[in-house]
Amino acid sequence: MAGSKHHHKIYLNRHHPGYFGKTGMRYFHKLKNRYHCPSINVEQLWNLVGEETRKKYEKDQKQAVVIDVVEYGYYKVLAKGKLPPQPIVVKAKFFSKGAEKKINEVGGRCLLRA
Repeated sequence: MAGSKHHHKIYLNRHHPGYFGKTGMRYFHKLKNRYHCPSINVEQLWNLVGEETRKKYEKDQKQAVVIDVVEYGYYKVLAKGKLPPQPIVVKAKFFSKGAEKKINEVGGRCLLRA
């Protein structure tokens, strides 16, 4: 449009969210697969193997279920929720400190895998 050259100088727009332009920094040639790290919460671990498996190992305090979360498509275990008081061995690429603490409190182990 010829003739509208006031360069958005009115203060009405300028102090409102999303006022034109881009924000933040650019990341040239970002490869998303380098940051691919799906996570699962502690409260959902038993859902992976099912309720029958949990009941089967409930009485037996000597044996623990080994859950390899990477086989289910998750890489990191986070600490949301509670675990039943039952030993469990969890294999993952990453653990948050809280998740590690909760798993150890119920008599379980956290094993790292590549």
